[in-house]
Amino acid sequence: MAGHMQSLAQLEALCKHLYEGTNPVERMQAEKLLLELIDSPECLSKCQLLLEQGTMLFRIRCYEAKSETVLFINRGNYTLNYIATHPKLAPFVIQALIQVIAKITKLGWFDVQKDQLVFRDVTNDIRKFLQGTVEHCMIGVMILSELTQEMNVVDYTRPSPSQRKTSASFRDSTLKDILTLACSLLKEISGKPLNLQDQSQHGLIMQLLKLVLNCLNFDFIGCLVDESTDDLCTVQVPTSWKSMFLDPLTLDLFFDLYYLIPPPLSPLALSCVVQFASVRRSLFSSSERAKYLSNLIKGSKRILDNPQGLSDPSNYHEFCRLLARLKTNFQLGELVMADGYPEVIRLIANFTVASLQHWEFSPNSVHYLLTLWQKMVTSVPFVKSTEPHLLDTYAPEVTKAYITSRLDSVHTIIRDGLEDPLDDTATVFQQLEQLCTVSRCEYEKTCALLVQLFDQTAQTYQELLRSPSGRTMEISVQEGRLAWLVYIVGAVIAGRLTYTSADEHDAMDGELSCRVFQLMNLMDSRLEQSGNEKVELAVLWFLDQFRKTYVGDQLQRTSRLYARTSEVLGITDENNILEVFMAKIVTNLKYWGRSEPVISRTLQFLNDLSVGYIILKKLIKIDAVKFMLQNHTSEHFPFLGNNEHFSLRDLRCRTTFYTALTRLLVVELGEDEDEFEEFMLPLTTSFEAVAQILNNNNNFKQEEVKRMLIGLTRDLRGIAFALNTKTSYTMLFDWLYPKYLSVLQRAIELWHHEPTCAVPILKFMAELLQNRSQRLNFDVSSPNGILLFREASKMICTYGNQILSLGTISEDQVYPLKLKGISICFSSLKAALCGNYVSFGVFQLYGDNHFDNALQAFIKMLLSVSHCELLQYRKLSHSYYPLLECLTQDHMSFIASLEPHILIYILTSISEGLSALDAIVSSSCCASLDYIVTYLLKHLSKAGKKSVRQRDLAQERQRLLHIIQQNSDLLKQMLSTIMNIVIFEDCRNQWSVSRPLLGLIFINEKYFAELRTSLINSQPPEKQNALNQCFENLMEGIERNLLIKNRDRFTQNMSIFRRDVTEALRSDSNEQQSTSSLDMMS
Repeated sequence: MAGHMQSLAQLEALCKHLYEGTNPVERMQAEKLLLELIDSPECLSKCQLLLEQGTMLFRIRCYEAKSETVLFINRGNYTLNYIATHPKLAPFVIQALIQVIAKITKLGWFDVQKDQLVFRDVTNDIRKFLQGTVEHCMIGVMILSELTQEMNVVDYTRPSPSQRKTSASFRDSTLKDILTLACSLLKEISGKPLNLQDQSQHGLIMQLLKLVLNCLNFDFIGCLVDESTDDLCTVQVPTSWKSMFLDPLTLDLFFDLYYLIPPPLSPLALSCVVQFASVRRSLFSSSERAKYLSNLIKGSKRILDNPQGLSDPSNYHEFCRLLARLKTNFQLGELVMADGYPEVIRLIANFTVASLQHWEFSPNSVHYLLTLWQKMVTSVPFVKSTEPHLLDTYAPEVTKAYITSRLDSVHTIIRDGLEDPLDDTATVFQQLEQLCTVSRCEYEKTCALLVQLFDQTAQTYQELLRSPSGRTMEISVQEGRLAWLVYIVGAVIAGRLTYTSADEHDAMDGELSCRVFQLMNLMDSRLEQSGNEKVELAVLWFLDQFRKTYVGDQLQRTSRLYARTSEVLGITDENNILEVFMAKIVTNLKYWGRSEPVISRTLQFLNDLSVGYIILKKLIKIDAVKFMLQNHTSEHFPFLGNNEHFSLRDLRCRTTFYTALTRLLVVELGEDEDEFEEFMLPLTTSFEAVAQILNNNNNFKQEEVKRMLIGLTRDLRGIAFALNTKTSYTMLFDWLYPKYLSVLQRAIELWHHEPTCAVPILKFMAELLQNRSQRLNFDVSSPNGILLFREASKMICTYGNQILSLGTISEDQVYPLKLKGISICFSSLKAALCGNYVSFGVFQLYGDNHFDNALQAFIKMLLSVSHCELLQYRKLSHSYYPLLECLTQDHMSFIASLEPHILIYILTSISEGLSALDAIVSSSCCASLDYIVTYLLKHLSKAGKKSVRQRDLAQERQRLLHIIQQNSDLLKQMLSTIMNIVIFEDCRNQWSVSRPLLGLIFINEKYFAELRTSLINSQPPEKQNALNQCFENLMEGIERNLLIKNRDRFTQNMSIFRRDVTEALRSDSNEQQSTSSLDMMS
């Protein structure tokens, strides 16, 4: 007994250090010891000791962590009884216990004792809580809520087929009963006098509303909806739920609750209404849908008529979501036909205008209102109803409110020093993309308003500039207003692509564009004195929208827009517009060198301009372009300099600059090497300086040289990316090799441990190795392909050996310091191996070890990475698995020669990658496995037929076969995984999955027969014959070989097999039996 108490005291002390301690060393030590406890056999007994005798509130945490083990020894009833007898525990302790119960129930959903599914009666068990005190009732509701949420959570550490089966079973057998129970309890509570000062009653209502919300948020069809988007979240309720949704009392309940209960409860009621409004359209017939919509509109109108509750930001936000869902889920023709539509659309318009005018109140909710109006205006051409939609009346009012409210906000923001919405460009762009459609409805009104406001603001701004007194604040206000106007003009011009436009509208676009071009000229004329970054960014946004709308290879050549621009500015056609664009780009690059946002946006605009061939042909004739090609130095463009005022992040935009510039160069470059050398002269000068410093001086200023190298490699990467012909690429390679590539090798040796320097060099090498458009197909007499690979091999080996010498790296630094560079090395090696410009057999033939060195470096780097990291970091997995596919396809002899532990590591990585959600990873794993299995089967088929010439190769294959036979469970596991994917998952890459499956079946015929028998026997007798026939059909006409014709037939059979098995297994009953085979395969 004394020992137990001592153990309890020690455990409580560890928990105290972990959850309440302030010393980080003590907390880390406590966490380490408690994690060891979780993995020990004594965990459960000690957890139970804590529950029964502990005094600390945090005692539940260990018990929660071991919930999976609790499941297997059937501790569910113990936990329920414990929480029932201790209803007044601290809230977070109760919550942790409830999480344990939910996890136990989920994991044991198909557990059977005495022919009973022991965890299926959870609702009956919870009803005992609901019949007790208010505390017990609230705990019961919380358990149901947590269980519903837990059933909806995807645990990526467990087999997804098993989880989906559990979730579907819970949905079909229990979820509707839980929702009905929650609604009935809410009706019962709402029918009684409420005392929300009573915390227990307040908490019960909150938990019931959360329970309803969790039920309606359930992933009914297993589609893993992206929660970051809120536009297309349809609630896919089963058809059997229709009666509940058609009952008008259901919706009325939640609208009534909105009025009965105050915040923070009322927003939950509105959230439930939002989900009811999002129910799938196909649930109802046309008449039922009209009736349902009528109830929703009636409830929404009631709120609009009595908007007092909307003064709460949460209520306001949820109501905006509700309005947006009305149009998302219902057609404009259906809304127009609803009772009271004219009055409702008037109220919604007034509400929208008032909301936009109060821009500082819940700004994140504006998105939903603009979504509503955007979708409604977009639908106007498709409305067939004779009833008026009235959008031509109210849409211009919404547009006017948005414009005037943004302009009016500028003075308040500058005066009070508030956060400027223009700084959040992502939100501004999103709103403008919505506004562009709305503004095109009755465009004449919008255009007249913008012309009036623009003229007034520009005139005031010019008067302030001429004023001798320094009225800085007034100037800032007018510049802020001008920035908003330029953004909005760009948006309404972009609306031409989303809304039906007439020639008159093009003329209006010309009126607006002239004013922006005039403002641009005014601002540029003052750049030597001062400039406004926000106005510049707005102008660049406008130019980009103008380009998309009126400039391009596929756009009309004539437009009434040019009639006005010709009259005012002398811009008569597209060529003149391109001259304006390029002049603006050169001006920005010259004067805004210290503004990363302006430079970045300007270069992105230049890059977008340089994509189309016809546009390139026009651009190359412009003087500003010729100037850039001849003078791309820091003297003319300061952002190209190595000034320490520029951050290393700023240097990234240089890649974009040189990509666009090189595209312009190659238009008329042809085979003119002198012109190319002249273009590369600024880079030649810089490289010569760096080379001289590295070769002759050991005490140089490292930071200065590093900045030069980073800039140079980013420049070269942009150039290499744009050179897509053999002739132009050869010019670059001849310029680089050997002198300048050796400089980069030296830099990797010196600064491999500094990602800011090493990563740009590695990325440049990876780009150089890309055989895009067959640009690396050198002449037959040229050794350039081999020379390029030798340089890549040196760099990969140097970096790999050096980076592995760094020792232990902290978890938060392991990716930037190590894994990022390794992933780039993997990408480089893959590009070289798959580029088809090197005959790798030459290296061994002539005793050159560069190829072997590169492969050995790959193995060393790979073994330093855990399997978890391979899948955790997307860029790493996207570089490793395609590289492995390439190695198994063309260099299987190397794979076969690896040491057993390395081979097992690779096979394990394939096994874990097969079930990855990422299609690139899973497809590459399937291909790699197919090549390995094919290699083995070829060996088995040739056993006993070996000629003398084949004996050495046969020994390698025999060795590989022996290793795999020693670890036969790996291939069996992969066969099980693939069968799981085929039968139970949404197999989107069926072709890729089918290729290794046939070979695995041939190698593991006995195990495949066991899987087949297990699945068939687990089904009811009436289904067994159908399943057996499915497996017979799978192998029908399949010969024991892996010839292409045989593989293709198997792929066709597998597609039919998957369809037929899905149909055979589809049943509302016998869930336990169908899941037992699933668990065997998982």
